[in-house]
Amino acid sequence: MIASSTLTFLKSVAENNNREWFQDHKSEYTAARENVLDFTGKVIKGLARFDPSIPSDLPAKDCVMRIYRDIRFSKDKSPLKTNFGIAISSAGKNFKGPGYYVHIKPGECFIAGGSWFPPADELKSIRQEIDYNAEDWHRVIDDPEFVSLFGRPDTEGKLRTAPKGYTPDHPEIEFLKLKSFTMLRKVSERDLTSDESVEYVTGMFEKLYPFMLFLRNAIS
Repeated sequence: MIASSTLTFLKSVAENNNREWFQDHKSEYTAARENVLDFTGKVIKGLARFDPSIPSDLPAKDCVMRIYRDIRFSKDKSPLKTNFGIAISSAGKNFKGPGYYVHIKPGECFIAGGSWFPPADELKSIRQEIDYNAEDWHRVIDDPEFVSLFGRPDTEGKLRTAPKGYTPDHPEIEFLKLKSFTMLRKVSERDLTSDESVEYVTGMFEKLYPFMLFLRNAIS
């Protein structure tokens, strides 16, 4: 489970986002990161039970994102992220195709899965799969339990017009306009700090698995 002290540390980062403070509290960061690594390792083993693409021995450190921000091209020069991100795929956080994600931030925790702004060739393949196999697509995303848990696909970056090769009156045009194919579920801090947190997160990911399979089949 995620320790309450990890969330407390992240709150402190948000209030003291500078290198001097961070250096003075490095031991707190180390403890929080170790907690997240332990949690990640258990989630990986849970995922491997139903998703054969995830190695059960995938190193947790390959899935936990750095807390340091890349500020080279950002107006915001705050050096630290105020969250821990866990990104899991067969290649860890270096996604090759769709993957799973856990966002740990006080008051803004969520889990997600799918292909976030895939490269052009993968995007083309996913759209083609929806076009050719709309029945399979709807069998996944219209499943009542799936909808109740995750709602509808994220529309971030969605095109205003039909993508090249498709007509505006295509029956799946609203999905073909998507540039990102991800599902998200907000979760509470209690969901992540309870004794059943690993089972809860892996259970949600198992519900996402048919969606992941559709995307993987599209780009394979």
